[in-house]
Amino acid sequence: MANEEDDPVVQEIDVYLAKSLAEKLYLFQYPVRPASMTYDDIPHLSAKIKPKQQKVELEMAIDTLNPNYCRSKGEQIALNVDGACADETNTYSSKLMDKQTFCSSQTTSNTSRYAAALYRQGELHLTPLHGILQLRPSFSYLDKADAKHREREAANEAGDSSQDEAEEDVKQITVRFSRPESEQARQRRVQSYEFLQKKHAEEPWVHLHYYGLRDSRSEHERQYLLCQGFSGVENTELVKSPSEYLMMLMPPSQEEEKDKPVAPSNVLSMAQLRTLPLADQIKILMKNVKVMPFANLMSLLGPSVDSVAVLRGIQKVAMLVQGNWVVKSDILYPKDSSSPHSGVPAEVLCRGRDFVMWKFTQSRWVVRKEVAAVTKLCTEDVKDFLEHMAVVRINKGWEFILPYDGEFIKKHPDVVQRQNMLWIGIQAKLEKVYNLVKEAMPKKPDGQSGPVGLVSGDQRVQVAKRQAQQNHALLERELQQRKEQLQASAVLPGVRIKEEPMSEEGEDEEEPMDTSPGGGLHGGLANGLPAVRAAGGDSFNGHPPSGSAGTLVARELRAFVQATFQKQFVLTLSELKRLFNLHLASLPPGHMLFSGISDRMLQDTVLAAGCKQILVPFPPQTAASPDEQKVFALWESGDISDQKETDRQAENTRGAGPSVMESHLEQISVLLARVGGIWVSYS
Repeated sequence: MANEEDDPVVQEIDVYLAKSLAEKLYLFQYPVRPASMTYDDIPHLSAKIKPKQQKVELEMAIDTLNPNYCRSKGEQIALNVDGACADETNTYSSKLMDKQTFCSSQTTSNTSRYAAALYRQGELHLTPLHGILQLRPSFSYLDKADAKHREREAANEAGDSSQDEAEEDVKQITVRFSRPESEQARQRRVQSYEFLQKKHAEEPWVHLHYYGLRDSRSEHERQYLLCQGFSGVENTELVKSPSEYLMMLMPPSQEEEKDKPVAPSNVLSMAQLRTLPLADQIKILMKNVKVMPFANLMSLLGPSVDSVAVLRGIQKVAMLVQGNWVVKSDILYPKDSSSPHSGVPAEVLCRGRDFVMWKFTQSRWVVRKEVAAVTKLCTEDVKDFLEHMAVVRINKGWEFILPYDGEFIKKHPDVVQRQNMLWIGIQAKLEKVYNLVKEAMPKKPDGQSGPVGLVSGDQRVQVAKRQAQQNHALLERELQQRKEQLQASAVLPGVRIKEEPMSEEGEDEEEPMDTSPGGGLHGGLANGLPAVRAAGGDSFNGHPPSGSAGTLVARELRAFVQATFQKQFVLTLSELKRLFNLHLASLPPGHMLFSGISDRMLQDTVLAAGCKQILVPFPPQTAASPDEQKVFALWESGDISDQKETDRQAENTRGAGPSVMESHLEQISVLLARVGGIWVSYS
């Protein structure tokens, strides 16, 4: 109460709101001119405005008789701008710079808080401002002077270089047909600076009449700054409740609300994030983080979030890789987007990134060059894929960025199984697109699951060798126990031997094996024999002739088979035929082995040489050919075979049966892994 008594109300003033000039009243400011030096007494030659842009131009006269005015400079500027010729379009008709132009710029786009006040007879009349403009001198006449100078220089150069004024210059015209503009391209064009400038230039100028400060028309217009009616109808906006009045004094800023992003982008605000639906929260987090364990995702979402709902939502935006969640490619590369490096469409980028993710489901290491060779994408795009989910290791490649999450795999087997089915579908698509070859993968670590992978031939051989080395001790003990029991026809337990009858001399229904190395290898020869001999009466029909000639052919063929199996103990029929063709190519024309050796004769010779055929249980969906499914091995051991092997290896011990059998087993494992991916168990 004491404060109110010390500060009594001195006077009460009625406030009126005038709206007659609310849409036409502008405040002009001259920031480069002192307030004491006004333009009120300077003649205004012209005025024009663009209402939509709130752009104003004023032309004011310059006092050329003032002692501070440099006449020579004024004449020089007028000459540079207009030239020596007099024309109606000249900027300075008096050959002297006698005027200057002022151009406006907006100080603020929101003038709702500003008004012009007029106090008269104890009443305060307020008129809202439509715009606040700052006017500064324009130097567009200098641009015009530069344009005139360039025109004169161009005219002089054209006059010097012209050979014949009557001859017209021939110019090449290029015709281009514009493509249909997409919606995205149209939006970029509309938002460009060039388009905005063109649109501003299209608005026509509205010419105005200027009236001085003391002109009667100006005095008449100033009367509109007073509230015209006092009935209270016009001033209903000033009759507000206290809360409405406070809201008018401090309204919420609309510009700040528009600037706020709908969702967090580069820097995540957890307060804003948790106001969004759960699906949007998961999507935004995965899009920013790229790779995340499920436990970390739950900690970011908060303890009150249901883990089942999170599992349902994460599978819509991410894929499971090594127990961790990696954001899907179509989330990072939407449908209408493209690569910033190469311009490749989003569909190709998603396919390449899916290939990288799939590779990480097979191994913790990925080589960038191999990915680029398969996907045919540029180095920058492949590097972006790898940086999303891996870290580079020098001289090793790219390693998956997070450790294997075995805990999640064991806790959620149903989710893991569903993800494996999705990866199998993705693998099938990648095989079609990139022409990949499906092969058997080695067994994964405990708890790790994933689709069957694609491995190279060298990797398959290394896996087979490691498997043979792991079983070395067990096989050695078994071979030591059965060493005395092995006979010429003995086989290892668990392996069935297929016995095929020797071919009869009179069987001729078997087609001869094609042993010709290729067309034109032995030019002028029929079936490897001279034309004269091929036309003779001896018909081989895939079998050697009877008598001494047939014995020589069989002996030569058996020598080749024995020599081949002494070097390679296990061979498929397909591989043996390939080696036989190479052997034929090294022989001189007319050799007896060119008589046409059939598949049956070759198999009979292999069986007669002490080899056995192994019945391998190939799966029904195997891609191996019938010749690749026939596997032969040299099973005989003893003094003769072992002595040859011993002499060849320069060993001093006698009876190298176990070492020979160990080599057999290792080669069988490698060969079976190569042709069909089948592992034979010896027990």
